[in-house]
Amino acid sequence: MALVINDRVKVTSTTTGTGAMALGSAVTGFETFAAGIGNSNTTYYAIFNTGTTEWEVGLGTLDGSSANLTRTTVISSSNSDSAVDFASGTKDVFCTMPASKTVYLDATGNPIGAASAGFALAMAVAL
Repeated sequence: MALVINDRVKVTSTTTGTGAMALGSAVTGFETFAAGIGNSNTTYYAIFNTGTTEWEVGLGTLDGSSANLTRTTVISSSNSDSAVDFASGTKDVFCTMPASKTVYLDATGNPIGAASAGFALAMAVAL
């Protein structure tokens, strides 16, 4: 199991509750989690219940067939940063990079978002 991040991974789901999301078909122009992330891997995800204020960002784990995404760790959400008890409706489920997990340079060139300034600077230069 590896942490995999990829662009243009987006599917729909009609799953309700706080459990694993059953992943549906890819949205037009995007690919599935199976194709973009891979079976049994982990990824950062976002879920948005279309037409509502329900949303969640976290670290999730795909099952062996990439049919379900277990919401392993919630990072932020519309439920005070806890797992959202999603109501009925169509959800967009997609791969994302949470802001709290990024390393970047602020407007004055100072490294932000790492354990040490030296590490952040090295990562920023490498990118």
